[in-house]
Amino acid sequence: MNTTRRGFAAGLLCYALFQPMVGFAEERLDVVAPWEINSIDPVQAGHIFGRMQVAETLLDTDLKGNLVPGLATQWSAADDGLSWQFTLREGVHFHDNSEMTVEAVAQSLNRTLNNPGVLSQAEIESIEAVDGGVRISLAAPYSALPALMTHYSTQILAPAAYGEDGKVQELIATGPFRIVSLQTPQRLEAERFDDYWGEAPEIPAVSYLAAPRGETRALMAQSGDADIAFTLDAASQARLRMTPSVELFAEPIPRTVTVKLNAAREGFDSVEERRALSLAINRQGIARGVMRVEDAATDQLMPAGLGAWHLDGLGQPEQDLEEARNLLASQGWAPGEDGILQLDGKPFSVTLTTFADRPELPVIATALQEQWSQLGVDVSVNVGNSSEIPSSHQDGSLDMGLLARNFGLVPDPLATIRQDFGPEGGDWGAMNWNSSELEGIVSELVNATDESRKASLAHDAAEILHDQLPVIAVASYVQTAAVNARLNGFAIDPFERSYRLSELSWEAE
Repeated sequence: MNTTRRGFAAGLLCYALFQPMVGFAEERLDVVAPWEINSIDPVQAGHIFGRMQVAETLLDTDLKGNLVPGLATQWSAADDGLSWQFTLREGVHFHDNSEMTVEAVAQSLNRTLNNPGVLSQAEIESIEAVDGGVRISLAAPYSALPALMTHYSTQILAPAAYGEDGKVQELIATGPFRIVSLQTPQRLEAERFDDYWGEAPEIPAVSYLAAPRGETRALMAQSGDADIAFTLDAASQARLRMTPSVELFAEPIPRTVTVKLNAAREGFDSVEERRALSLAINRQGIARGVMRVEDAATDQLMPAGLGAWHLDGLGQPEQDLEEARNLLASQGWAPGEDGILQLDGKPFSVTLTTFADRPELPVIATALQEQWSQLGVDVSVNVGNSSEIPSSHQDGSLDMGLLARNFGLVPDPLATIRQDFGPEGGDWGAMNWNSSELEGIVSELVNATDESRKASLAHDAAEILHDQLPVIAVASYVQTAAVNARLNGFAIDPFERSYRLSELSWEAE
């Protein structure tokens, strides 16, 4: 009962936050999602600005992940692969009505280059304005560079967006919606930008509210206080199916629920131990009981939509507790008097850290805790903030982390693979694990241009990750949304780049 009251109170607070807007209350489209706006800088929070169609990148993707023009209309590489030229779209204006010039684009990209992010994966020597576009010069060929130009951190901002120190002081971008109010970390309001280079949105105003509690988002959708509510737990979906004013949407996306392991920790430092933990997982039970999608069970990182990165023919992963116990016994683990496995007198006791921004993760963590207890592994579950996993990766204190990793941040998974499984590991990927064989494959992939060779290398890389298990895949992900039944044209972007609000319209009452 107390939980329900707190959720209702949170819903009332969110309702209050959704009220202030200049003149558009009746026609405004209100979006609620779990993710906070933790900065006005696209390098940190560009995923929100992109999804709300406030800011744009040189290249975009369609709903199948194919590269399509954005602020650039054409792109090509030199014969030696050491430079790329992007031809800019003409007639584009920033939200302060200044013209988007080649100099402004080069300045914005150079500023992004000077910050940690995906552009650091390409050995970029210079970004310069040229006649009609920008030229990016490289120290070594990088075939996936166009894919990096879809990443939210590369959003193009006006010169006036930056202060004298080079930091973003105001979000002045090019999208079909222009920010009129931004209250980090929770809320933004935007209005239609009448000088937009493309087709003008029908909806005159939009807002975004970060509401971490899943029950709050569901309450807001049910009451009509939110027109689109993303990421719903199974109980909320069941309740909302009974609400005539709401339509439910679900779409498989290239995001995978994974367990990140500290491979330097006793119990995770051999592939046999990691495989034992993987074999002990009842993925079908988690898929049915938590994800509510029968075929969500998976033991590989990449979904079928990502081509050769997905290993065909593996079949559904099955739980095998007997083989898991045998593997752990082969590494010297034996049950103590309390049933907890021990090695050299030390119990197999670990902490699994996760977060509630995605409401299914704590539930999955509890399921894993119970399943691994059948092996004799003592697991404590820590539900904290999403920032806790990368921070404890950095300070070395993490045992295990349960997360939902998006492998479609850019349309070529190579960028994410390099970020997660390089020699130093990654905040959301490997920890204290590396593979010289994988490094060699990735190095060749970076320079490869032949599509068949790239597919072969991607397959080899996927096999290494599947066999060595630096992280353990648990379930593929389905994005869910509750949508006001009066909205026409809604579709979930499987790559989570955009909410495509500019394509929506209100049905006449």
